Amino acid sequence: MSARLPISTPALESLGLDESTWRVLTDSIFPSAKTADGIALAVRYCQARGLDVLKRPVHVVPMWSRAQGREIETVWPGINEVQVTAARTGQYAGLDSPRFGPEVKRWFSGRAKVSDGWQDVSVEVNFPEWCEVTVYRLVAGQRCAFTETVFWEETYSKAGGASTEVPTAMWIRRPRGQLLKCAKAAALRAAFPEEGTYVAEEMEGKSIEPEELPVAEATPAVPAAKTEAKADPPLDARFQAKVTQLIHRAERAGAWQQAEDYLRERFTGKALAYALDQLEQADTAVIDEAA
Repeated sequence: MSARLPISTPALESLGLDESTWRVLTDSIFPSAKTADGIALAVRYCQARGLDVLKRPVHVVPMWSRAQGREIETVWPGINEVQVTAARTGQYAGLDSPRFGPEVKRWFSGRAKVSDGWQDVSVEVNFPEWCEVTVYRLVAGQRCAFTETVFWEETYSKAGGASTEVPTAMWIRRPRGQLLKCAKAAALRAAFPEEGTYVAEEMEGKSIEPEELPVAEATPAVPAAKTEAKADPPLDARFQAKVTQLIHRAERAGAWQQAEDYLRERFTGKALAYALDQLEQADTAVIDEAA
């Protein structure tokens, strides 16, 4: 019986796999993967990290690329793998029970990508406003706490990327469980920045390119038909958080120039100066670390 996603014999040999193992990977381990390249990337990731791919430590996650106009399959670890990686340092000292914020009930409507294509969807979801997790690490013999709070509406995955507000089926069915995974991942990154990474639950439904920033409404000095004014949003905590998110995405994708171009197209004055300064600091830090 042939595998769901065929692969050439030379490519299979380069991965060090036989046909039966490839069939297990395509049919059982990564049943939602759409390309052989996505699964091959997962195998390579696991080989580089010394992981057993058959234990499903990573997930193949489709992410939208605006530059290429299509979804690209990427590989991200599951929350269990991130926690195991922290434990292997010998400094992981446990975590507290999670704390959840008040329950929120809200309707989400829009176009969503489902198995039969795009459909108009309207769904009511009950979800916790936020989740807080504390992870402990031994630092110079002392048990130190690292606490992170993650907000549901800033984190949930969308069933169609940035083009819709409708959550994916998993975030509708398990709003607390999915948020908990993301909060644990954030706390683990805070405690183990040299080991921690983003997890599949955080990246699903996101875009590979830097996330768009919210643009405040501005009263144009001339009619909109003639000139479109750039917005200069206030430098509040929300704007600063969005700049931080854009920088994280630029760092992961190595898209520093694209991020700078994006900022210069949309902002002026203090907002632009602040964002460019933060971007330059992050870029310099990466260069210094690599040196």
